[in-house]
Amino acid sequence: MLRLSPRRRAEASRRLSPLAVAPLARMKIRRTVALGWLAVLLLSLTTVAEAQSTEELGSDLQEIFDGYRWGDAQWSALVTSLDTGDTIFAIAPDAPLAPASNVKLLTTAAALHLLGPDFRFRTWLLSEADIDDGVLLGDLVIYGTGDPGISDRFYRSKDEVFQRLADQLETAGIHTVTGDLVADASYFDGPLRDEGWDSRDLNEHFTAGISALSYNENVVSFRIRPGEPGEPPLVETVPPHSALVVENAAETVTGQARPRLAILRDDPLEPVRIVGRLRVGARDVWRQMTVAVPADFVAASLRATLEERGIVVEGGDRSVVRGGFSTVPKLAAPALGRPGPRILATHESRPLIDYLHVVNKESHNLLAELIFRTMGRVTEGEGTPQAAATAVLRTLHEIGVDTTNLVQRDGSGLSGRNRIPAGAFVQTVEAMSDGPLWGEYWATLPRAGTRYELGRMYRTAAAGNLRAKTGTIRGVSALSGMVRSRDGERLAFSLIVNDSPSQTRAKRLENQVGVRLAEFKRPDGQVPPLVSDGRDDTPVRSTAFSDRHRVSRGESLSTIALRYGVSVDDILDVNPRMEANRIIAGQWLELPRRGGGGP
Repeated sequence: MLRLSPRRRAEASRRLSPLAVAPLARMKIRRTVALGWLAVLLLSLTTVAEAQSTEELGSDLQEIFDGYRWGDAQWSALVTSLDTGDTIFAIAPDAPLAPASNVKLLTTAAALHLLGPDFRFRTWLLSEADIDDGVLLGDLVIYGTGDPGISDRFYRSKDEVFQRLADQLETAGIHTVTGDLVADASYFDGPLRDEGWDSRDLNEHFTAGISALSYNENVVSFRIRPGEPGEPPLVETVPPHSALVVENAAETVTGQARPRLAILRDDPLEPVRIVGRLRVGARDVWRQMTVAVPADFVAASLRATLEERGIVVEGGDRSVVRGGFSTVPKLAAPALGRPGPRILATHESRPLIDYLHVVNKESHNLLAELIFRTMGRVTEGEGTPQAAATAVLRTLHEIGVDTTNLVQRDGSGLSGRNRIPAGAFVQTVEAMSDGPLWGEYWATLPRAGTRYELGRMYRTAAAGNLRAKTGTIRGVSALSGMVRSRDGERLAFSLIVNDSPSQTRAKRLENQVGVRLAEFKRPDGQVPPLVSDGRDDTPVRSTAFSDRHRVSRGESLSTIALRYGVSVDDILDVNPRMEANRIIAGQWLELPRRGGGGP
């Protein structure tokens, strides 16, 4: 256990005197926030203003660690200067620990190198049947290659991608399908859910099933409304057509008492059970839940879109997870010519870099897992976690990361079986900072003191400066990234703790370390030559999604067209279902590519 020396305890006591605390107590912030941030703000106000050596900085960091009781917790920590190579602070930097979502730093770094920032996923409608006078004489197959973005996160509505595919069927003149609607998810042959994930979490949105065909991030929201007295409550899902089996054993009741209602499922592949009672006049009950088999969800939802558009599918729905179209061997250049399936419609995703922003800034597990599996499929020929890990670790080794002690089981960090030392994360940041993809990578990392990214360390020297990925699962907390010192020196760091007695305590320490590094200043004459080419601070791409625009209040199509150097007709051409005279604030518009071509 790390302990505070008598001298350090005396200094800490002086720093935490009533005179030092009083100004903070008068700050107009909410009590819950004040308690959580007190230590960070005190550190910001009381750190020494004069310059320090790296040895003195390391001593200060040790003092921060010594200020807490850690019990049997295990730490792996490392702080280095990317500009001098100095190791400033270290605790077992080569000890492999569970890093939680810090794994996403490895996944996204490898994805940029293996796939490239402009990589795009494709989804096809295929068939081996003939077409006779608008009738497809056989099955219609939707074939997926892992696109994680078929949702209203990236489009104007949840089903817009399905609408686009239906547009192409209509253009081809197809109005009837005599066979089945087949959802072919065989591009990935790995399990829907990693065996290392906590079984208690499998109903939750952050453990959605991993499939080559995904829709609405593979989750639905249940809405339960009171029915007639004595009858079951009314059940619906958003979006509809969830392909889930629901057993509604609940009852609508009258009276003043507050009855209880629960939405339960022991395993994602079992039926959803609705039990208990819901009072007449009560508010709706909502719960978000993962779908059982994402490919079934896609088939049911696509069928609904086709029926809405007047395209009849006479057969049933079925999904394929193994042994599908073997004639689609590669994502980038599929061999889809006769003899073989006919391409009836194609959808191309947003560029990979757009997805990587969501993976790191929102710590999005499903997007991370689908990108992880894609790397395995593209480079190893298999969409399994084992193949994906091989692809990632080989790529990291090639860019200079020591992978000797790395054990990566998934792409998101949900698995408690991942084992990565702090040194590997620092090496990854260093390797990326020295390469041509640093601007893209840096732009994906959450910024400290920024709402919806890394909101911690607000109003400190780290705010808007430090960028780092958090990590949290049971008993684990981690923070890894980079921060500029007061001199502009680049300091890479990684802090990982397992079996922590308090995640709140661990997060508080991470904040203190981050702020202390941001306030570090070397003595005159010891400041190293700094990287000042702007690659750290000016990302190559905007953090906004490419090829589209979100309408702001007061904007018109004319002003938007002028801004992007295109015509109003160009915008209307790539937004066929948009009303020309009715755009609203918050609406997403596709933008035509300069030089011609659709989105």
